[in-house]
Formats: sequence, C-alpha cells, structure tokens
Amino acid sequence: MYSTCLFCHDTLGNNAAIEHFPVGRRLAYDAAKGRLWVVCRKCERWNLTPLEERWEAIEECERAFSATKLRVSTEHVGLARLKEGLELVRIGEPQRPEMAAWRYGDQFGRRRRKQFVTVAGATVVVGGVLIFGPMVGLVGAGAFSPMLNLLNAGNSIYRARTLIQVPTSAGETLRVRLSELPKTELHADGDGIRLRISAVRTGLSPSRWLYGSQKMEVDLTGEEALTAAAALLPRLNAAGGSRDDVSRAVGYLEESSDPKKLFRRAVDAIEKRESEKLYNRGTHLLKNLPTAGRLALEMAAHEDSERRALEGELHILEAAWREAEEIAGIADNLFLPESIDDDLARLKKKL
Repeated sequence: MYSTCLFCHDTLGNNAAIEHFPVGRRLAYDAAKGRLWVVCRKCERWNLTPLEERWEAIEECERAFSATKLRVSTEHVGLARLKEGLELVRIGEPQRPEMAAWRYGDQFGRRRRKQFVTVAGATVVVGGVLIFGPMVGLVGAGAFSPMLNLLNAGNSIYRARTLIQVPTSAGETLRVRLSELPKTELHADGDGIRLRISAVRTGLSPSRWLYGSQKMEVDLTGEEALTAAAALLPRLNAAGGSRDDVSRAVGYLEESSDPKKLFRRAVDAIEKRESEKLYNRGTHLLKNLPTAGRLALEMAAHEDSERRALEGELHILEAAWREAEEIAGIADNLFLPESIDDDLARLKKKL
C-alpha cells in the first residue's frame, strides 16, 4: 500500500475511517466500475489505487457515505465529510464534463491561489525593504539593486537545479531542468505528435574527474510523447487557471475524446499562432498555447496515463480469470467418473 503521491511525492496522509484503506484524507470512488483514488491534498492529483487493495475499501466508502449527513450531491457526483475528517467523493455515472470539472477544478484553482500568494508575498517583501529599509537603517538606499540581483540569482539557481523526471518506454529516465521547460516544443509527426524536450544527462565527465551534466535535444513520439507531456505539463501549468479557463479546457476535452486528436488540435493552434508572428517563427513552443489549451492537454495526458494503467489492469484480471477457470475445471473433474466425460463427448457430437 503506497503512502506518497505518485505525482508530487508528498505524503498522502492517513485516515481512521476506512479500515481496509487507511491512506489519504480524501478518497474518490466509483462503485459501479470498481475504481478507488486517493486525492493528494497538496497537488490535488488523483492517484489510482492498486487493484488488490480496492474492493473492501470501496464497500466501506459506500457505507460511510450513506451513513453521513454532511454531504452534498448532484445527480452524478457526491461529496461527504466524515466526522473523522476524511472526505469522500462518490462517482455515479457522471457525464465527462462534470467528472473532469470535479477532478481538475480543485488542483488548477489551488495552483492559481498559490501563485497569487507567492507573487503577493514577494511584492510585499521587496516593497517593504524598498520603503522601510532606508528609514530604519537596515539597508542603504543603494543596496536595493544588489538585493534584487541576489533574489534573481537564487531563483535562477533553483530553476537550474530542479529536475523533472520523464520516463521513456525503453526504461530510461530523462531529466528536464525547470529552467529548460519553457523551451519544450510540440510538432506534428505524420498523423501523430512529436514532443521535443531539452533534457540533461548527469554523471561523470569524459575526464572522469568532474561530475557534470550534458544537455541534449530529445524527440519523443506516440505514447512516449503523451507520457512525457503528463510529467511536464503540471509544471508548465504551475499558475493553474481561473474557473473560465477550466470550463473552456473541459469543453476542449469534450470535443476531442481521443487525447491524440486533442494534441493534434493543439499543434494546429500553435502553427496558426506561429504564422501570425512577424519574427522568430518556427519555434512551436508549448508554452505559447493559451492557458485553457494547456490545461486541456494536461487533463488529456493524465487521463491517457490512467487509461493505459486500467488496460494493464484488465490484462491482470483476464489472466487471473483464466487461472481460476483452469483450477476450477481441474477441481470439478477430480470428483467426476471417467464415464461422465465419455457421455459429454457423445452428446457434443450429436449437437
């Protein structure tokens, strides 16, 4: 049983209300489809739980949801807060736009609020130093510019040292510096897409004396491009979006049910913007998409990752079913006389 978010790696917390799944402070479940997610309270991403830990927990969630009076519901989605502090999101055959709004509205809104708080806090600190520093003698009037330079240098170091992990189908993990993220490009590749990223490979230099990094341009296509987009877009969309942005993003997602088609639409939008530029054409930067477009791509990439996980889950279920059928057949035949097999074979020939 995992205890950290698969996306931001922060702790998921715990609860004392669901005995069979004591992880998480907000659980979302779909009893009809047998789905259970832990919603990370830091990044608001939905973590799909392992198959073997799900069934009894879903039953417990359903009983707890029905028993509590502190709940609000629409026709398809309900939210309940248990007295232990656990929040339950009950999914009941919602339309896709409603489900997307529930899943992503919180995380995009929280990012937006966090961005506002960060910018406002920095503005207050800098403004306070500028106004009151010389008055109280903490800093001289001419020290403000060096202080800004120091803050900018610190931010640059942070962005250069922060690495985003991008998995590939070959088992290799590419690393993208936060400072290089805005250079990510989205191109057409036949009927599909191609994502160009600026990655770094860290390790010993050829001289084997110095530890450094080597920058390289990497092109990813197909499923690899979607996997990389799922890892990069949350950082590119760090500022979140307004309710209108989220609403438009959900609309884009509804118009293109296939993630690949939505990404191709994004390529067309980028190419159109490039054709309208007077200079510096041909860059195809992903960051140049409007906020709603980038949010829609993040939703699509995330749902595609979950779809592939569920497809893998179906293979596990099929294998388990075949094994159970084989064992059941052997067990049944242990108690049947051989004459029964002969009779069954004779009857099948008549049919």
